Amino acid sequence: MTAPVSTAGNSAASRDKAFILHPYTNLDVHETQGPMIIERGEGVRVFDDGGRDYIEGMASLWCVSLGWGEERLVQAAAKQMRQLSSYHIFGHKSHEPGIDLAEKLIGLAPVPMSKVFFANSGSEANDTAIKLIWYYNNALGRPEKKKILSRQRAYHGVTVATASLTGLPNNHRDFDLPIARIIHGDCPHHYRNGLEGESKEAFATRLAEQLEALILAEGPDTIAAMFAEPIMGAGGVVVPPATYFAKIQPVLKKYDILLVADEVICGFGRTGNFWGSQTMGMQPDILTCAKQLSSGYLPISAVMVTDAIYRACVDESRKIGTFGHGYTYSAHPVAAAVALETLKIYEERDIVGHVRSVAPAFQNRLKALAAHPLVGEARGTGLIGALELVADKATKMPFDPPGRAGALVNGLAQDNGLIVRAMGDSIALCPPLVITEAEIHETFDRLTKALDAAVPVLRG
Repeated sequence: MTAPVSTAGNSAASRDKAFILHPYTNLDVHETQGPMIIERGEGVRVFDDGGRDYIEGMASLWCVSLGWGEERLVQAAAKQMRQLSSYHIFGHKSHEPGIDLAEKLIGLAPVPMSKVFFANSGSEANDTAIKLIWYYNNALGRPEKKKILSRQRAYHGVTVATASLTGLPNNHRDFDLPIARIIHGDCPHHYRNGLEGESKEAFATRLAEQLEALILAEGPDTIAAMFAEPIMGAGGVVVPPATYFAKIQPVLKKYDILLVADEVICGFGRTGNFWGSQTMGMQPDILTCAKQLSSGYLPISAVMVTDAIYRACVDESRKIGTFGHGYTYSAHPVAAAVALETLKIYEERDIVGHVRSVAPAFQNRLKALAAHPLVGEARGTGLIGALELVADKATKMPFDPPGRAGALVNGLAQDNGLIVRAMGDSIALCPPLVITEAEIHETFDRLTKALDAAVPVLRG
């Protein structure tokens, strides 16, 4: 038995290294480097334990839409804590915060939806969607129609099933993933995957044809659903061509394949519409959401399903005697109350209107950086975007080794008081939705300094 580590009187960083297993971190490097300790947040900024401020250009992890210090969310949590601090919704139990939130979400859905299932994270929401898809097809007497389509560079979570959906190699390597019945199709990234001289329109047409060919090769009667983010987030903020979903959705309908819209990052105003599905013209059968549902203040996620899927669940639960799925914290009353207050703030302050008013400044500054000597492509929509760093702009040749340039710029941005996220050699930006135009310019000023400082290192 290992003896307990004594850290009495040690710093927070030392205790972190002693006790925390960090997600998405090079654990070997962390043993030496340790963490940056964030102590507080205010508006679009966070402050470390030395008092230095950083513009949080990723809204934490794509989620703190209302920024830090929103007192109404604090009060909503405190009020609910005092009234009903915790309860479940198993076995015919319920509570008003969960009921109110479900009713509100159904009213806001981009297409007609019937019911809401609550979970605690985007991963859990998408994992639930997979189970519902399998349950649905069993209810319809289609036990072979179980394969799930995803895409290369997609990100749908990190549970065993959702990490399998995720189309990023490092989420699979040495975790013995992906599991069976998960198929990855083409990534809709024209910059990287388009043929020489191929227009975005022609690229979208080709992807739809390749999707149909994949379905036919696998067998249409074996494929149940396709998961898709409106804009691919953690895969590098990949914005599909404008007609992409218009072209692939008829293919899915032709073979009775459900479409799941993963709105975990794009939902609640990020793209300039309330849902990314509206921006991209998606008509989903299932919609999953999380993150900005509560402005990231408390963990909560949701799965919305059409009435056809719900009725199938009713039929199966009648046959089995129960709907055997759920989480202890599904619709946790405090998280639900905070989410409901978040949605009220979105409406009262017209957050979508604000995004539309400041997005041109964000996108103009982002796209202007396409001229920077390190940037191959600048892409984005609304208040989300990314810069792809390349060694040669003309040939699109990436830096060698992969990820070095992204890590360098990420570190230099932090040195300049800006938190971004490097996904390989793509630098992502996803600031709080409440960011002002002045703060947008300050964000890009700091990012430009980081890019300029990287030039002599990468090109020297």
